Amino acid sequence: MKARPIDNPPNPWASTEVEYLDEIPPSRLEVFEDHSKQVVSHNDSPDVGFSWSVNPYRGCLHACAYCYARPTHQYLDFGAGTDFETKLVVKPRAPELLREHFERPSWRGETVVFSGVTDCYQPLEASMRLTRACLEVCAEYRNPVGIITKGVLIERDLDVLQRISRDARLWVSVSLPFHNAEIARAMEPYAASPQRRLLAIRRLSEAGLNVAVSVAPIIPGLNDEDISRVLTAVREAGATRAHFTLVRLPGPVKDVFEERLRARLPLRAERVLHRIREIRGGELNDSRFKHRMRGEGLYAETIHRLFETTARKVGLRTSFITEDAPDTFRRPPRKPPPSPQLSLF
Repeated sequence: MKARPIDNPPNPWASTEVEYLDEIPPSRLEVFEDHSKQVVSHNDSPDVGFSWSVNPYRGCLHACAYCYARPTHQYLDFGAGTDFETKLVVKPRAPELLREHFERPSWRGETVVFSGVTDCYQPLEASMRLTRACLEVCAEYRNPVGIITKGVLIERDLDVLQRISRDARLWVSVSLPFHNAEIARAMEPYAASPQRRLLAIRRLSEAGLNVAVSVAPIIPGLNDEDISRVLTAVREAGATRAHFTLVRLPGPVKDVFEERLRARLPLRAERVLHRIREIRGGELNDSRFKHRMRGEGLYAETIHRLFETTARKVGLRTSFITEDAPDTFRRPPRKPPPSPQLSLF
């Protein structure tokens, strides 16, 4: 894949910038190690339904054009465009750091959510297995867990997910914003197809897990027409809850999204951008708390009513899982250190 300038907008925090005088070379996948000293992040946003998250990775190979997390890559001295998709960062000590966090006297067993600024089940997890190792730590400590993903690799970990669910609260929210496979491929080029994600929802539900669906983001003029089909399909697959947010395009995400939209869906582009501005007070983004997820205006309210009405009709609850989890957290007994006394026999 070749990265044009708009595909990887300039990073305002970078001390240097590369400008090619000839053809831009193809973007290649690169993996970097992050040796941070902690892996649990605290969030105090009034718009997010959880306080603690774990991100074993940074960047995401799913390459979703609309991803709100793209600007976080700029703090790593990378770009928010193709760099976010191809310069991936792994935290090899994530399981060890999570265990250390659980051993802190201040930790009270609050729900930790995977992930927040990446997908914990992106393709890299197949070989790195960091998410699975972190979940095994959660199972050992009986710590409540939430997972937000569009990665069907989650099916591999049904055994450890069932262990957590048996001893603590576990919820899984599968991201499924599109029903139309062609549009999904244009906006989420390396994520599993909608039909494959529906199969994952069915398998998770049949395994006895609490499965919700995140119809997010809803992009006015693009996938709001899919709402009824998505909600009907996920209910038939076994999901019991659904929630959504309207698309938000902070910082350089606006440029990445518009470039992808015009390149892959040129006949829809003007209509979509017009509708987004309609719910964002004339802009492509509104960063205000309590507005950035919901939008405003008649078109936004119409989407909200359609979602709520359809969800009730098919039998889905629409609240995000924010209630406190039961107190199940327990630190496992520590093993005594081996005795320095040698045996005589």
